[in-house]
Amino acid sequence: MDTYNNEGIVLCAANSYNQKYYLNSDFAELPESIKEELQIMCVLFTEDVGGILEIVFTEDGELEFKTSFEEGDYFYDEIGSVLKIKQYQNQKRDMLEALEMYYKVRFLGKGMDEE
Repeated sequence: MDTYNNEGIVLCAANSYNQKYYLNSDFAELPESIKEELQIMCVLFTEDVGGILEIVFTEDGELEFKTSFEEGDYFYDEIGSVLKIKQYQNQKRDMLEALEMYYKVRFLGKGMDEE
């Protein structure tokens, strides 16, 4: 794994300040449709609410959405960010659960029946 932050392994991230999207190269073998969906989610999030979005795998393989913004960014929509994350968690539940299972099996060495 080449991309760690202090709270887990970054799957992907988008930054509204420099208008960049990042996908961790350790996940390059994911299907193109999943990679495209992740990019769309991240970029739309930062366009809608601003700031930075990271989708991170925790130590136990759960996906978390982490947001941050630069000091003095009065355009960042903190309430909108919470609502948008809840929307993604509901609308993309199947994909997010499949990514968690993939990570647990591929990187943590857990079997399909282990949780």
